[in-house]
Amino acid sequence: MPLELDDRYSRQVLFKEVGLEGQKRLAGARVALVGCGATGSALALLLARSGLGMLRILDRDYVELSNLQRQSLFDEKDARESLPKALAAARQIARFNSQIAVEPHVADLTPANCAELLGNVDLILDGTDNFETRYLINDHAVKNSVAWIYSAAVGSYAVTLNILPGETACLACVFPDPPHGTVETCETAGILNSAVNLVASLAATEALKYLVGARSRMRRSLLSWDVWSNERAEVSAMRPLEGCRACGKKEFVHLAGEGRPHITLCGRNSVQIHERQRPVDFGEMQKRLEPHGTVRHNEFVLKFWHEPYEMTLFPDGRAIIKGTADTAIARSLYARYVGS
Repeated sequence: MPLELDDRYSRQVLFKEVGLEGQKRLAGARVALVGCGATGSALALLLARSGLGMLRILDRDYVELSNLQRQSLFDEKDARESLPKALAAARQIARFNSQIAVEPHVADLTPANCAELLGNVDLILDGTDNFETRYLINDHAVKNSVAWIYSAAVGSYAVTLNILPGETACLACVFPDPPHGTVETCETAGILNSAVNLVASLAATEALKYLVGARSRMRRSLLSWDVWSNERAEVSAMRPLEGCRACGKKEFVHLAGEGRPHITLCGRNSVQIHERQRPVDFGEMQKRLEPHGTVRHNEFVLKFWHEPYEMTLFPDGRAIIKGTADTAIARSLYARYVGS
């Protein structure tokens, strides 16, 4: 049922591009948000205050004190209690807009649960921190003709892309392969909250356009912006590529599980993650990890201790993470410190 259109949305209704009809459409809209960290929490905050009908939030992580600099939905109490981000976000949204139906899922998006968690929505938003999950979203979206918006931020850099299956290039058209080698993450390169809020504002506006029926006004380009250097780039007129494995050939390898790292329990209280074709420069990695724990390496292996975990990293990207038997925690640690 559409939300009651009370006075809280009056200023948005006055904006003629939304209007009363657009606000009613928004009130009936259903959106899935994958990841509720920095970009995800800012997206959730903006859309929830805009009067979205239903927001499904998926996140595998929990709130930490270091999140509060940029993750706008959380507070110190959430961090002290180590609340799962999806649940903490749902609680916070209920405090300022109890009209919205929020579905929190403390879960890792996988090929096995993708259809269930991303099903029956009008739009999918990207609040993730890795290409593996984004390719999975892209496969699902292209296969089922669901629009989604790619968003990312690290350091002072932000980038976003609208993906309208059959109409625009998909993520696999633009990035046929993930970045080679190790990539910077928020844990190693840091992040400015202004970059987060910029990309979230851009993506949330594009989401509003789509949900209120202003699809023709959506940006057809990959937009990147460095808020520190003031460098801006835009790749325009992006159309689907015939040779693209997803939208051209309809080969959904990530949805089939072929693009995921091999993850296994490895003895007692440890997990092995094997990223295919991911060479690691130990010297570079040591510099990145030293601010976060103890690191040492030789020609064959790098050891990283970040209490209560120990990571052993191999030159081909394989890692053994000791201190947990939870594969979701191991994947989260790998994504934070190695990147994915």
